[in-house]
Amino acid sequence: MTFQRILIALGAAVLLVWAQRSYGWAGVAAVSGALVMWLMLHFTRVMMVIKRAANRPIGYVDSAVMLNAKLRAGVPMLHVMTLTRSLGQRESAEGEQPEVYRWTDNGGSYVLATFQGGKLKEWVMTRPQPAADAPESTETPSSAP
Repeated sequence: MTFQRILIALGAAVLLVWAQRSYGWAGVAAVSGALVMWLMLHFTRVMMVIKRAANRPIGYVDSAVMLNAKLRAGVPMLHVMTLTRSLGQRESAEGEQPEVYRWTDNGGSYVLATFQGGKLKEWVMTRPQPAADAPESTETPSSAP
């Protein structure tokens, strides 16, 4: 259990104790209702992200360049799923830390993201190399007379 989860549970318990001492059982009911509402909002957000991700191919992103620009270290996996609207293609072994996921766009560019404990630790964007067979244009643009 992470420190943040312990802190949230401790904060909820402190709120409940404060409500009971200040307002009696009516206060406990009000704080309990607020906590349940907060949990329901969080659950709804998670379900909407997963629902959107279920309708897209695994490991697909519209633009790897835009994803690379929007990523920040320390954001949770849920935030990255919100940005990509898809689940990442797992590159690491199941249950292994750190977890590595890959998102690829239509152009062949991809972002490899490393998550440690569910938080984004680092990421690398890779673009495909131009084909060596492709003829290079040596013409220079001319100005119209």
